[in-house]
This record gives sequence, C-alpha cells and structure tokens, in this order.
Amino acid sequence: MKATQYKILGQKDFLALADISGDQILQLLKLAKNIKNKHEMGEDFRPLTGKTLGMIFEKSSTRTRVSFEVGMLQLGGHALFLSSNDLQIGRGETVSDTAKVLSQYVDGIMIRTFEHEKVKELASAATIPIINGLTDTAHPCQALADLLTIQEVKGSLKGLKMAYIGDGNNMAHSLMIACAKTGMDFSIGCPQGYEPNEEIISIAQKEAAMNNCTIEVHTSAAAAIKNADIVYSDVWTSMGQEQENELRLEAFKDYQINADLVSHADKDYIFMHCLPAHREEEVTTEIIDGPQSVIFHQAGNRLHAQKAILADLLS
Repeated sequence: MKATQYKILGQKDFLALADISGDQILQLLKLAKNIKNKHEMGEDFRPLTGKTLGMIFEKSSTRTRVSFEVGMLQLGGHALFLSSNDLQIGRGETVSDTAKVLSQYVDGIMIRTFEHEKVKELASAATIPIINGLTDTAHPCQALADLLTIQEVKGSLKGLKMAYIGDGNNMAHSLMIACAKTGMDFSIGCPQGYEPNEEIISIAQKEAAMNNCTIEVHTSAAAAIKNADIVYSDVWTSMGQEQENELRLEAFKDYQINADLVSHADKDYIFMHCLPAHREEEVTTEIIDGPQSVIFHQAGNRLHAQKAILADLLS
C-alpha cells in the first residue's frame, strides 16, 4: 500500500515559523486537528510505520520529550532519546559530523538545545529532516500547539489579539511571528532591556502589514494587555539564565499576571502559559487555575501539533 504523503511544508526541515508561510501554518493546523480527531475516535493511523526519530536533548524537558516520543509511537514509528551526555557531540564531535552519522541511522532528528545556530548547522549537514524542539531564539512547536488551542477555544485566529506579558524570549519570538502570519494582533509588555530581538520584530511587523494586523512592543503591561483575547505568560528566568534570577525577579515584579492586570483584557480572555510555570511569580494561582485558563488543553495539543509536523516531514 502506498504511504501517505502530505508535503505541506515543501522543505526538509522545521526550524522556525519565520521560514514558512501563513497558509502552510494553517494547513499544518488543519492536519493536526484531523490527526487529533482520528486519535480521539480510536482510528488506527500509522503513516510512520518503520520510521525512527532521534531526539537530541541538551536542555531537559517534560512536554517535549513525552509528546514527541508518544507522538512517534501513535504514528507507528519509534523515538530514541539521545542525551548530549551520551553522545559524542558532548565530547567534542562536531555538529556536522553528528548530523552526517545520524543521517545513516534514523529518519529524522528533533533537537532541543541552546544556540539556534546549532540547529541550523545540523540541518545544513544532515540529509534527513531536522525539527527544532526549542532553542534560545525560537520555539515553533509550542507556538503551533498554541494556535491549535486558540482555534479550538475561540473558533478562529484572524482578528484576535494576543497579549504576551514578560520576557522577550524564544516564546515571544515564535508567538509574534505566528500571530503576524495568521492575522492576529500581537502586543508584548516587557521591561526596558528585555525586549524581543529587533530583527524578529521587524520580520513580524512586515508580515503583519501584509495580513492587516499589528505588532506592538510596550513597557507597560496594562497597555499591552488592553482588550486582549489571549493573555500569555512565560517564566521570567529561562533555563541557562539562573545566575540572573534575582535581577530578573526585580525587573519583572510589575509584570505578574493577576486579577488586577487581567481586568484590562477582554472579559472573555483565555490565559495561556507554555509551562512549566512558577506560580505566584509570573502568574498568580488564582489566574492559572481559574476558569479562563487553558494551560492543560494547550499542553495536550503539543502532541497533536507535533504529530502533524512529523507526519508531514517523515511520511
């Protein structure tokens, strides 16, 4: 029987949402929803039978590891956990050599690491698909899962406003691009000195202009969150920034998502967080466990969004 082939992306790798079009994002979301429906109906769907995904982790993870491993299993394939402590890349082997060696053994690689350049180098040298599971610059798999969640909860994407309150980090970058490409307004509230990368802001603003939406950067959390349909938060101190923790706690103390701040949002707003969360730090327990929080729905959609990426690239 002929294997299912999707080829939505039309390219070898999935490294950043900036690399693909808004239409491709929407097609991936449609595929993710279709795959999710098949799973919930108990339909046997195994387009990746016999396929193997190598998963390189230089940053620890709960959601990324479990969702990719389970996703490959549900699609009929197999996933290998590859800690950098167990690979020769952790002992000096070049990224290029690692890519070429693993290309002989597995059908695709997912990597979760620090430097975005390492993922690009891996993709350049490998002959198999490379998926960015997270870098310090981008987190495209999470952003895709977030869009799927918003679609399911709000019914559509275009015309909505997302307010991201906190550090202008990898999550802010990917969400900013995701919103710009799908016609959503995006507003970030962050302290001076913690703004998103200027080049990524510029890319997002150009995309937004073509899709009749806006990208705004504020130092006021209240200004950023005004009339927002989606309120989004992330930790103030990301992995690898632990030495800055005290400094960041002081810098972000006025950027906590709490009842007072969300009073400026639309009354039907939803609260999102990519997790793990530091409760009573970037968000109060009242909000994160409240009726408008969709954080676990959002976490669950990592599985289905990533299955769409895997099916498209590896089938």
